[in-house]
Amino acid sequence: MTLDPQIAELIDELDGGFPAVHTMTGAQARAVIRDRFVPPAAPEPVGEVRDAVVAGPDGDVPVRVYRPDGDDLPILVYAHGGGFVFCDLDSHDGLCRSLANHVPAVVVSVAYRLAPEHRWPAAADDVYAVVQAAAAGTFGGDVSRVAVGGDSAGGNLATVSALMARDRGGPALAAQLLVYPVIAADFETESYRLFGKGFYNPKPAMQWYWDQYVPSVADRTHPYAAPLHGDLRGLPPAVLVVAGHDPLRDEALAYAAALKDAGVPLTLLEFGGGIHGFMSMPMLDIAQTARRRAGTALSAALGVADG
Repeated sequence: MTLDPQIAELIDELDGGFPAVHTMTGAQARAVIRDRFVPPAAPEPVGEVRDAVVAGPDGDVPVRVYRPDGDDLPILVYAHGGGFVFCDLDSHDGLCRSLANHVPAVVVSVAYRLAPEHRWPAAADDVYAVVQAAAAGTFGGDVSRVAVGGDSAGGNLATVSALMARDRGGPALAAQLLVYPVIAADFETESYRLFGKGFYNPKPAMQWYWDQYVPSVADRTHPYAAPLHGDLRGLPPAVLVVAGHDPLRDEALAYAAALKDAGVPLTLLEFGGGIHGFMSMPMLDIAQTARRRAGTALSAALGVADG
């Protein structure tokens, strides 16, 4: 397994430029990440893009709705990555546009509450509230085909919201899209040993994310914090994207095995040359390939004609 050639050319710059978030407050880290964001000069066109709010458990939850052309589209509620601490609707605008077009689906991107100001399970509760709204027809689309998805920390929130939906009597979800998700607070895996330094998103940052969102170690075995510890029976079919050079690789693969053991239909998309966060780097060919393949796989799980 070798690093993707385009990533190999950039990895030293990417890794060297990753801010030492573990030395910062949540607000400081958020400001640094936000300051580095450069929006594209020409965003990928989508039929309609609008901002809205959903009533959440502790106030309104902002969302951004992407609606490609077409009728009777399925719905994907999407939770952005960012270690539970940073990133927002703008940081993941490009990825959500791409997914909306590739599936195609109505994508509802969620600006959930961020840690450490809002600890576990606030973010998951917000995503679940948007899932409920989507299933109630708030955003249009086919309410019989609602999926939930996310990358990194957002992948955690996506599969946790699927657990919540199962445990709380609905809504019934059709699929989940989990992109290099945060699944367990285990920092001693082989992938952490191999890729926890020098491959972007280093181990100290990953540990710090957990400290911000779930500071109590005792809480980190709760399925709504670390889904690998849960009973996964009855969850919707999953599309799981794994990056080969990612500290989170092993927990994602362990989750894939656990889903299979629980009888959950699974499509596993492995990108051995990828690093954590690569799908949000549109200049990479591997990112564009992964977006297409993830869209196709989710299309199949949702029963989208010619998806």
